[in-house]
Amino acid sequence: MEYNSQKEKLIIPEYGRNIQNIINEGKKIEDKEMRTAFINKAAELIMQMHPHNKNLDDYVQKIWNHIFRLAGPDLDIDLPENVVIKPPKEQSKKEALLEYPIKNIRYKHYGANIMNLIEKAVAMENGPAKNQFINIIGSYMKLAYKTWNKEHYVNDELILSDLEKLSNGMLSVPKDAYFDNPKSSGTDQRKRRRNNGQHRTGKNGRGGSGDYRKSNNRTFKRRR
Repeated sequence: MEYNSQKEKLIIPEYGRNIQNIINEGKKIEDKEMRTAFINKAAELIMQMHPHNKNLDDYVQKIWNHIFRLAGPDLDIDLPENVVIKPPKEQSKKEALLEYPIKNIRYKHYGANIMNLIEKAVAMENGPAKNQFINIIGSYMKLAYKTWNKEHYVNDELILSDLEKLSNGMLSVPKDAYFDNPKSSGTDQRKRRRNNGQHRTGKNGRGGSGDYRKSNNRTFKRRR
């Protein structure tokens, strides 16, 4: 059994292998007149395969361009009127290949851009702006770690450790770093959570934020 991977590579896949084989067979015909007639029939067959493209501009020209891509520039036939085949532009192999950036990523789940952010943070002057930027970096790292490992809880100590390793110890993480909401510091977050807790439970622990209750649109003081 012969697999497609063992066959000749398809130059224009949408035309299929049969069209490519027909063009190659027609190229082998020695008589130029017969070769021209054979390739013209192949062009008509391609047009029948894609009738919806006939209204496109320069449709015939595009078909013949494709035929010469399949057969190669050395195809010797008499071309139809108003059809001109230009020789392909020479292109070096180096220009044809798209270079793929290769980066040495220490922790792939954080990505490559995290190193650019850390380098920028290291270069910043110490102060609130730098601390805020470190919180943003840590919050992004925590989100990336959760997404990569599909975990709902990530210890901030782990993020702190990775952040110091990625910065080679050059980034001093503030003590109040908080990696859940980068818009505020850890101290502000803890105060807000503590105040919210007192508001929910009340000073006396009985629930509510005060010692009053409403009944029938009248306010009564709760009995002790």
